[in-house]
Amino acid sequence: MLMNEPASFIKSYLEEVNQSIRELNSEAQLTPHRKAWLGFCLTGMLLVNGINWAKFERVGLGKYKIGALSWFFRHAQIAWSTLFIASVKLILKQNRITQGILVLDESDRARSKRIQGYRIKTCVRVKS
Repeated sequence: MLMNEPASFIKSYLEEVNQSIRELNSEAQLTPHRKAWLGFCLTGMLLVNGINWAKFERVGLGKYKIGALSWFFRHAQIAWSTLFIASVKLILKQNRITQGILVLDESDRARSKRIQGYRIKTCVRVKS
């Protein structure tokens, strides 16, 4: 499957995440260029079932080159922690989740029913 632009639901998601970022910090937001890059990468992740710059370049018909994709990831001044918190808040709000424990697992190892991972120290509160 090939992509010319991000999937429509990803565009909507990024607009909602941008709004969530603005709620956290009124002066912060995703620029149009950052939204386009994130939309391309999220759509690429869905299409290739992973994160692989070379595969993204192929399914994107060369819209972005490997070097440009990885450079933007490393050098773009994206506040990743703010983006993460805004995304989590949005997902919790959309699914009406008001309490619980968020566990992060950075490994690819299969887990037993007793999940081990890292707890986030930052409390994410969802406004009703």
